Amino acid sequence: MTVKQKSLLNNVFIASIIGLLVLGYLGFTNFKKGQQLAKQQQAIQDQKIIELEKTRQLNSIDAMLKGQEEERSRIAKDLHDGVGSLLSGTKMSFMNVKEAVVLSSENRILFEKSLAMLDNTIGDLRKVAQNLMPEALVKFGLQEALRDFCDSIQSSSGIKLRYQQFGENRKLNNTAEVFTYRIIQELVNNAVKHAEATEIMVQLSLGKSKTSIAVEDNGKGFDKKMLEDSKGVGQANINYRVQYFNGTCDVVTSPDKGTSVNIELIA
Repeated sequence: MTVKQKSLLNNVFIASIIGLLVLGYLGFTNFKKGQQLAKQQQAIQDQKIIELEKTRQLNSIDAMLKGQEEERSRIAKDLHDGVGSLLSGTKMSFMNVKEAVVLSSENRILFEKSLAMLDNTIGDLRKVAQNLMPEALVKFGLQEALRDFCDSIQSSSGIKLRYQQFGENRKLNNTAEVFTYRIIQELVNNAVKHAEATEIMVQLSLGKSKTSIAVEDNGKGFDKKMLEDSKGVGQANINYRVQYFNGTCDVVTSPDKGTSVNIELIA
């Protein structure tokens, strides 16, 4: 083999090696790009699954909570229109009897006690119906309903309860108003029942696209782990409503230090 042939053979060999290296590099690059593209597609698919699951959960929560509100409204109407009207009619009958019949002093005392018991029952029934579906919320909206609720709790419990509102002068949609009212109602009722508080502060702040809720009390507080372990329906409903509006809930409390609950809703 001549020197020229050897040189040509070496050049062919070197070119072949370079070609193989280039092909190997291109193949490796394409393989890595394929892996990266597959990961991106998988991430997109996973995100779609997460969003679909979130939508499914929100639809489920929406159906459950709206079902609760419809049932509350139905029961409140039945109590007001049915039982309430029946008791009011009974009271009128009692009053007619009082005018038509001469009662002995002993029977008159018994009659007056019975009439007072009937009045108390009618009053309790109105409170139950009001708690189920506040008339002020339906007729006048969230702000007036919350003022009415806070005044009612203060009168019935003896606890000093202050309500304050800040921010934008805007009206929430019906679902947001009802859910916001229910959250505050549950938080205040919890404080009244369990906190042994003498003062409760309720604050509502309306931003352009956010609604902030703050409920604070000077009660005995509690260990936050109890809240994490809680399986109560009331706390679950608060969590569902917060989740429905992509919100956040922050609880600051400890034994003997009172409790502060701050909630933000995208509403």
